[in-house]
Amino acid sequence: MLTGTFVASFGLYLLDASEAVTGGTAGLSLLLGFATGWPFPLLFALINVPFAVLAVWKRGWEFTLRTVIAIGLVSAFSVVHENLFQIAALNPVYGALAGNLMAGVGLLIVFRHGGSLGGFNIIALIVQDATGFRAGWTLMIFDLAVVLAALLVVPLPNVLLSALGAVLLNLVLALNHRPGRYIGR
Repeated sequence: MLTGTFVASFGLYLLDASEAVTGGTAGLSLLLGFATGWPFPLLFALINVPFAVLAVWKRGWEFTLRTVIAIGLVSAFSVVHENLFQIAALNPVYGALAGNLMAGVGLLIVFRHGGSLGGFNIIALIVQDATGFRAGWTLMIFDLAVVLAALLVVPLPNVLLSALGAVLLNLVLALNHRPGRYIGR
């Protein structure tokens, strides 16, 4: 969980530095941060509160506890990255693609260890459990909505990079997160 949340939070830090978004509640938090100036860690934690209630109801206390811990760790690591790894200049193409790739790998690690990063991830896992429809594809649908909303806040080139990056993140999940594969607990 520590590795997964560290890698995911670093990917989100690269996205933030690139002024790019991704899907899910992380992307929504980045987007709202660009629009309001509020810090990502605070927005990420607040947005995920209602999804924690859904997680208790549909996935149980163990999953919810792991998810709440993961959300807290991503928020905390985001503060660490911001304070200990200053980025003076970052190519936005690299930042959007590498950020989404790292966020996807981190999320995959968290999924494999019985948690999630909250929000839409919880819904995607519930849908996958109930129907077999892969979590990555469900997330891609939700992510499309977040990336489209970015058109209201972020310049068009950044939105296009964000969309490409979100596809990359979800391909990581769609191709690697399958029942029966490695599960660490």
